[in-house]
Amino acid sequence: MTKTKTKTKTKTKTITKTKKRMRNFRKYDVWIDGMELVNSIYDVTEKLPNNERFALISQMTRSAISIPSNIAEGSGRNSEKDFARFLEFSLGSAYELETQIRIAEKRKYISSNNSSDIIEKLISLQKRIGALRKSILNKN
Repeated sequence: MTKTKTKTKTKTKTITKTKKRMRNFRKYDVWIDGMELVNSIYDVTEKLPNNERFALISQMTRSAISIPSNIAEGSGRNSEKDFARFLEFSLGSAYELETQIRIAEKRKYISSNNSSDIIEKLISLQKRIGALRKSILNKN
């Protein structure tokens, strides 16, 4: 952060300029794993009944897509606080997706084994997104 003083006829004002920290979202393991999760969810939803097309299928794919999308969008923000906020959105989508997978399993749309595999990966992802968010907030 650099501070610059400028003088006008009547007063001096300090302008604070912050350098934008460039983050490459493609290098975050949570983004990479989120992208893999999207593919897994598309594979699962292709097997769901057609009557769920506008309900559970739509919700599951939107939640899954939202996880890496919010990581990517947040990485482009100027402040660590904003990045952390988008990680929080991503985490919320991961919790939504876990709920939707559990619903699909209860409805017998997906097997218990398949559900367990995805949920195990999803919980790992949730923990890592939460840890990244916490580490970013602790920097400030």
